[in-house]
Amino acid sequence: MEVIVADNGSTDATARIALARGCRVVAVAKRVIGAARNAGAAVARGDILAFVDADAQIHADTFNEIDRVLADATVIGGATSIRFERQSAGLKCTYILLVVAGVLLRGARGVRDLNVDTGVVFCGRGDFKAVGGYREDRLFAEDVQFLLDLQRLGRRRGRRITRGTNAKTIFSTRKFDRYGDWHYFTMPPRLIWGMLRGRPELARGYWYEGR
Repeated sequence: MEVIVADNGSTDATARIALARGCRVVAVAKRVIGAARNAGAAVARGDILAFVDADAQIHADTFNEIDRVLADATVIGGATSIRFERQSAGLKCTYILLVVAGVLLRGARGVRDLNVDTGVVFCGRGDFKAVGGYREDRLFAEDVQFLLDLQRLGRRRGRRITRGTNAKTIFSTRKFDRYGDWHYFTMPPRLIWGMLRGRPELARGYWYEGR
């Protein structure tokens, strides 16, 4: 197993600390999350790829769970699911909102097995290449798009994506600490509306310009 840090223009000690801990570090100049994920995958040597945000905390049993899940020949990949690092009324309602959004998306697409999730996202190297990796033209939601692409590939091959393993990732609440525990009820529509109008400034400010 190897740990790769895609250093997407950090201005702190990220690269130095990662190298000192024995990680492989790849510098990524393009400030797009999908580009960072793809650059990490490009230098990886393993047959199974797993992606996680730098501010997340992975479960100690994560890789055993990924091995167990992918041992099923009908599974093409998936995600571990998450739990927030702290709880509040706003965060609980946000989680419910995300679940409802997933149900609506499933209904809109007419797909029963739409198991798009988040946390540690994983799949085989060959399948990652087959879907073309992460979209680098998206400032956000590249992980959702990747799993949708992976699911379409799996459907053609008689395989499926899966969600909710027994090793949930701890999701950082730093954005909620900064913008408020209820901001998901107003921020995503503003981000999407800005992108539709050809004004990505808000999205860049939210995902790329903070600490």
